[in-house]
Amino acid sequence: RLVESGGGLVQAGGSLRLSCAASGTISRINALGWYRQAPGKQRELVAVITSGGSTDVADSVKGRFTISRDNAKNTVYLQMNSLKPEDTAVYYCAAGYTIVVAATVTYWGQGTQVTVSS
Repeated sequence: RLVESGGGLVQAGGSLRLSCAASGTISRINALGWYRQAPGKQRELVAVITSGGSTDVADSVKGRFTISRDNAKNTVYLQMNSLKPEDTAVYYCAAGYTIVVAATVTYWGQGTQVTVSS
Protein backbone atom coordinates (compact mmCIF):
# COMPACT_ATOMS: atom_id res chain seq x y z
CA ARG A 1 0.00 0.00 0.00
CA LEU A 2 1.22 3.50 -0.86
CA VAL A 3 -0.07 6.51 1.08
CA GLU A 4 0.69 9.96 -0.29
CA SER A 5 0.54 13.35 1.37
CA GLY A 6 1.72 16.90 0.82
CA GLY A 7 -0.19 18.16 -2.20
CA GLY A 8 -2.01 21.47 -2.26
CA LEU A 9 -2.28 24.93 -3.78
CA VAL A 10 0.78 27.13 -4.10
CA GLN A 11 1.73 30.24 -6.01
CA ALA A 12 4.22 30.11 -8.84
CA GLY A 13 7.75 30.14 -7.49
CA GLY A 14 6.70 28.39 -4.31
CA SER A 15 7.59 24.99 -2.93
CA LEU A 16 5.85 21.81 -1.84
CA ARG A 17 7.08 18.49 -0.54
CA LEU A 18 5.25 15.29 -1.34
CA SER A 19 5.63 12.18 0.80
CA CYS A 20 4.74 8.59 0.05
CA ALA A 21 4.85 5.91 2.71
CA ALA A 22 5.05 2.29 1.60
CA SER A 23 3.75 -0.46 3.81
CA GLY A 24 3.19 -4.17 3.75
CA THR A 25 4.88 -6.33 1.15
CA ILE A 26 6.03 -3.35 -0.89
CA SER A 27 8.10 -1.82 1.89
CA ARG A 28 11.26 -3.37 0.44
CA ILE A 29 10.55 -2.69 -3.19
CA ASN A 30 13.40 -1.62 -5.43
CA ALA A 31 12.14 1.45 -7.22
CA LEU A 32 9.98 4.22 -5.81
CA GLY A 33 9.02 7.39 -7.55
CA TRP A 34 6.47 9.84 -8.83
CA TYR A 35 4.37 10.21 -11.92
CA ARG A 36 2.03 13.08 -12.71
CA GLN A 37 -0.97 13.53 -14.92
CA ALA A 38 -2.38 16.85 -16.01
CA PRO A 39 -5.91 17.16 -17.44
CA GLY A 40 -6.03 15.88 -21.00
CA LYS A 41 -2.46 14.61 -20.90
CA GLN A 42 -0.81 11.24 -20.46
CA ARG A 43 0.70 10.21 -17.18
CA GLU A 44 4.40 11.05 -17.19
CA LEU A 45 7.35 10.01 -15.07
CA VAL A 46 8.66 12.79 -12.85
CA ALA A 47 11.36 11.13 -10.77
CA VAL A 48 12.51 7.72 -9.60
CA ILE A 49 14.89 6.46 -6.93
CA THR A 50 16.12 2.92 -6.40
CA SER A 51 16.84 1.17 -3.13
CA GLY A 52 20.52 1.79 -3.80
CA GLY A 53 19.97 5.51 -4.11
CA SER A 54 20.25 5.97 -7.87
CA THR A 55 17.96 8.72 -9.12
CA ASP A 56 16.53 9.92 -12.37
CA VAL A 57 14.53 13.11 -12.85
CA ALA A 58 12.57 14.27 -15.89
CA ASP A 59 14.19 17.05 -17.91
CA SER A 60 11.14 19.28 -17.36
CA VAL A 61 11.77 19.38 -13.60
CA LYS A 62 15.53 18.94 -13.44
CA GLY A 63 17.13 21.50 -11.17
CA ARG A 64 13.80 22.21 -9.45
CA PHE A 65 12.61 18.85 -8.10
CA THR A 66 14.58 16.49 -5.89
CA ILE A 67 13.67 12.93 -5.01
CA SER A 68 14.91 11.25 -1.86
CA ARG A 69 14.19 8.11 0.08
CA ASP A 70 14.29 7.05 3.72
CA ASN A 71 14.61 3.28 3.66
CA ALA A 72 14.18 3.04 7.44
CA LYS A 73 10.78 4.72 7.13
CA ASN A 74 9.94 3.16 3.77
CA THR A 75 9.13 6.62 2.55
CA VAL A 76 9.95 8.52 -0.63
CA TYR A 77 9.87 12.30 -0.89
CA LEU A 78 9.59 14.73 -3.75
CA GLN A 79 10.81 18.22 -2.94
CA MET A 80 9.40 20.62 -5.50
CA ASN A 81 10.89 24.10 -5.72
CA SER A 82 10.36 26.99 -8.13
CA LEU A 83 6.98 25.58 -9.05
CA LYS A 84 5.39 26.65 -12.32
CA PRO A 85 1.74 26.60 -13.42
CA GLU A 86 2.62 23.81 -15.86
CA ASP A 87 3.52 21.62 -12.86
CA THR A 88 -0.18 21.51 -11.99
CA ALA A 89 -1.28 17.87 -12.05
CA VAL A 90 -2.29 14.92 -9.95
CA TYR A 91 0.90 13.36 -8.64
CA TYR A 92 0.99 9.60 -8.15
CA CYS A 93 3.42 7.62 -6.08
CA ALA A 94 4.65 4.53 -7.90
CA ALA A 95 6.53 1.41 -6.84
CA GLY A 96 7.93 -1.63 -8.55
CA TYR A 97 11.10 -3.44 -9.54
CA THR A 98 11.43 -0.78 -12.23
CA ILE A 99 9.03 2.08 -12.84
CA VAL A 100 10.55 4.03 -15.72
CA VAL A 101 7.61 2.99 -17.87
CA ALA A 102 4.07 3.21 -16.49
CA ALA A 103 3.27 -0.30 -17.68
CA THR A 104 5.98 -1.70 -15.40
CA VAL A 105 4.66 -0.06 -12.23
CA THR A 106 3.38 -2.65 -9.78
CA TYR A 107 1.76 -0.39 -7.21
CA TRP A 108 0.15 3.04 -7.49
CA GLY A 109 -0.82 5.51 -4.83
CA GLN A 110 -4.20 7.20 -4.84
CA GLY A 111 -2.83 10.48 -6.18
CA THR A 112 -2.48 13.92 -4.66
CA GLN A 113 -3.42 17.18 -6.37
CA VAL A 114 -0.80 19.86 -6.88
CA THR A 115 -2.08 23.18 -8.18
CA VAL A 116 0.25 26.05 -9.00
CA SER A 117 -1.37 29.43 -9.54
CA SER A 118 0.17 32.11 -11.71
